[in-house]
Amino acid sequence: MALAHGGWMVRGVRFDMARLAGKLAACIALLSVALATAAYFVTPWPSVLVIRAIFDRGAAEASAKLEKHLPSGISVDGEIHYNPSDPDAVLDIVRPPAGTATGTTIVWVHGGGFISGRRADVENYARVLAGEGFTLVNVDYTIAPEATYPTPVQQVNEALGFLSREADRLGIDPDRLIIAGDSAGAQIAAQVANLVTAPGYARQVGFAAKIKPEQLCGTILFCGPYDLDLMGQSWFMRTTTWAYSGRRNHREDPSFQLMSVAKYVTSAFPPSFISAGNGDPLLPHSAALEDALRSRGVTVDTLYFPMHEPPLGHEYQFDLDAEPGRDALRQMVAFARRVG
Repeated sequence: MALAHGGWMVRGVRFDMARLAGKLAACIALLSVALATAAYFVTPWPSVLVIRAIFDRGAAEASAKLEKHLPSGISVDGEIHYNPSDPDAVLDIVRPPAGTATGTTIVWVHGGGFISGRRADVENYARVLAGEGFTLVNVDYTIAPEATYPTPVQQVNEALGFLSREADRLGIDPDRLIIAGDSAGAQIAAQVANLVTAPGYARQVGFAAKIKPEQLCGTILFCGPYDLDLMGQSWFMRTTTWAYSGRRNHREDPSFQLMSVAKYVTSAFPPSFISAGNGDPLLPHSAALEDALRSRGVTVDTLYFPMHEPPLGHEYQFDLDAEPGRDALRQMVAFARRVG
């Protein structure tokens, strides 16, 4: 290979570098247009992969910041398959230090916009809660587009049934369950709670609850989306609803509209703790669910931060280095002790 005038000579063939660079730039531009077109019209996958990478990095950073807050004496029974026929149906049981157990079990459903996340993302937070005397069940489910609605709802419902059936072997009280979640996990948790307590709604969704209403003591819901009409048409919202519903226009699927749980709650919904930051774009969802529950006489504890500066963003509760996160932990623990 040798340098020639205006380019490189390789085995007797002259390459014009300026022309090659131009062609490469044109190819990259065409590829970018093709990917953008596919992301908008053909498949949610390109956008999903971008969002998933961003969310996964954020979850890892949030988990790492919790390391300094971890209590001692916590034990974990990991990799428990709540449905042996489903490879994604796995949970961990995080147990409190010996002699501190309250007897209440919190079943936590992780977030991730329905398209990312895993139970490992909230393992350190589960350990923090276990340090307060609760048994934490950290549940995995299949994210979208690998699976679409209502698969995660079915999976979490199955997880509750498994915990109830195997309670003696697992060492938990099946009559003192609280279902909890963050972000997308909060929506799934709320929908499962409504399935458990409202048989008519369960029939609409298409499957029966796996536990009895009296086994569910409460819900803990952070930063969740509870009403499709409030989601808007941003790139992120369009991607997640497309991936989770399996349709580019989710409004074409009447069954998917049932995930707007704020529209379907009943007076039988369990006592609930609802929270979101004042800078969270999903804050209106929490307010809508709160209003729906209160109008039906359901006991609701809320934690918002209307005057906080700087505004608190999505998933603020995982930051225990900041006072709002510590406040959320205190109030959530007080709620769980009261209802559990």
